[in-house]
Amino acid sequence: MQLVKLPLFLAVLGLSSFAQADFIGLKGDISYWNIDGKANIDEKKLADQDLDRTGTVQASVAFEHPIPVIPNVKVKYTKLDTETDTDALTKTDLNLDHTDFILYYEILDNVVKADVGVGATRLNGDVKQFGTSFDIDEYAPIVYAEAGVKLPFTGLSAKAEATYTNVNDVKITDAQAEVQYNFVQSILLDVGAKVGYRVMNIELSDLDKRDMKFEFKGPYIGLDAHF
Repeated sequence: MQLVKLPLFLAVLGLSSFAQADFIGLKGDISYWNIDGKANIDEKKLADQDLDRTGTVQASVAFEHPIPVIPNVKVKYTKLDTETDTDALTKTDLNLDHTDFILYYEILDNVVKADVGVGATRLNGDVKQFGTSFDIDEYAPIVYAEAGVKLPFTGLSAKAEATYTNVNDVKITDAQAEVQYNFVQSILLDVGAKVGYRVMNIELSDLDKRDMKFEFKGPYIGLDAHF
């Protein structure tokens, strides 16, 4: 009888590890991302072009609930408007929106936090070079992971998150790490300030018979709220 109870107990314990938040919650953040990087449109076999350092907006919103079977939902958005610092003849102008739609589960939610999920990414906008505009509207599936840790009674926490896709001539690697301090902590609301660093690499193959590669990287500062 004990042998029957032990596997049952382990199964219940395993399922309980996928429990979601204790309450319904809404999380959101907005940050100023100071980016530079490189761009390369493989039309005339040019070398990588350095991007101007500029500021842009990144934001996300997530909805969490206590129902284990149903995933939580997160949307991440980044505005990628910049240009290369080369002369007018070879300058590349980027006007891109990058959006991730993510379904994820919390597998840990205590002092240590861990999320895993899947979703879809969309990259849309245009790239201009040599007087020609290339429209971009690409979708691809992604995998998502986040891991973090809290220092109890301090308001301090740290986390890292990443998404990845490599299908249908679209390859995107997006990773960031940050440290946060909550200056408001209550039962109803947590608000924190954060600093971090993010790196995003985008490769588009055979788009209008051209290969395009972009690298965006740099530090960011922002605010985070959890209702």
